[in-house]
Amino acid sequence: MIEIVDLHKSFGENRVLRGVNLTVERGETLVIIGRSGSGKSVLIKHLIGLIKPDRGKITVDGTEITSLNEDELRDIRRKFAILFQASALFDSLTVLQNVSFGLERYTDHSPEKRREIAIECLDMVGLRGVENLMPHELSGGMKKRVGLARAIAYHPEIILYDEPSTGIDPIRADAINDLIVRMKEELKVTSIVITHDMVSTYKVADRIAMLYQGKIIQTGTPDEIKGSESQVVQQFIHGYAEGPIENW
Repeated sequence: MIEIVDLHKSFGENRVLRGVNLTVERGETLVIIGRSGSGKSVLIKHLIGLIKPDRGKITVDGTEITSLNEDELRDIRRKFAILFQASALFDSLTVLQNVSFGLERYTDHSPEKRREIAIECLDMVGLRGVENLMPHELSGGMKKRVGLARAIAYHPEIILYDEPSTGIDPIRADAINDLIVRMKEELKVTSIVITHDMVSTYKVADRIAMLYQGKIIQTGTPDEIKGSESQVVQQFIHGYAEGPIENW
């Protein structure tokens, strides 16, 4: 579904991506792990054309996107939905209006149909009955779920999750993990999850890719990653702060 070939990106003297090569299979959940500041979010922004690479190619569903203009990118972006790290809800809109936002932008559904779909999506994430609340009336976990309801409302083919468990307690984080798995099973979406949370990673991943010093240094199933012979991988997944590894 997605192929990334020799992707490079620098910001001034800071070389963030240094030749990323990665494929994402249709229908799988791929988790990209790596320390904070390793370029995970920069990488997924390339997938929807928010950032242009210095060098390299990205193919999404057969279309090479790095050379597309804004009008051409619009059609590609309709394949994607994003669950942002901070949920990114519109504070001045109700929950219903937030979930309906993409429907209003990308479909010609009537207001009644948009409401019906929005309530159905809220029900899928366990939030029926909150459609008239404002974002400030929601807990952190509820905001994440509203963000997910908004993400799935217009039936994207690919969902990008940017640190979905950050900022919420372990119980609510596990509920989000369950939803990621459920979205894959029920909606058959392709999912890319950016995280440094290994508990979440092992629960949701079909495959794991580790980004280190601007490159993907290993990909594999959760069991393959757990058994990796790479010292860098082992230090990361076990959270060791000390050791001989440099440039962390």
